[in-house]
Amino acid sequence: MTIKLLAIGKTDNKQLASIIEDYVKRLGHYIKFNLEIIPDLKNTKNLSEEQQKEKEGTLILNKINTTDVLILLDEQGKTLNSIDFSSYLQKHMNSGIKQLVFVIGGPYGFSKDVYNKANGKLSLSKMTFSHQMIRLFFIEQLYRGFTILRNEPYHHR
Repeated sequence: MTIKLLAIGKTDNKQLASIIEDYVKRLGHYIKFNLEIIPDLKNTKNLSEEQQKEKEGTLILNKINTTDVLILLDEQGKTLNSIDFSSYLQKHMNSGIKQLVFVIGGPYGFSKDVYNKANGKLSLSKMTFSHQMIRLFFIEQLYRGFTILRNEPYHHR
């Protein structure tokens, strides 16, 4: 199985990008992982929130294959602790799917079409974080999840 994280807009904080890169490398010891960045939309001042979500939604859906399992990182999603998240990952790996795709949406969330295509939603917190920070938090949780599955000492119970 491959895990892909789709995110809108680049990480412009060099320190944050460096830490993200470190966790991406660590993840490579456990699973094939791809972080794919969808470029920010141009000229968004002329777009309503709904139009921006629709345009971003089209870009997101163009990156999804018909066999992918699509999980949205969404404030209305299910909240899991790290151990439950590791079980969630194991369940997907056991299901025989080729690719599990997680998506971090744009500043206004997801379009209706993206919600309709999604196979599930997860929330990382009830708090709001920047899109750049969520990338780090999510990738670290992926790494933590795999260390839990392997009974490695990274996660202290």
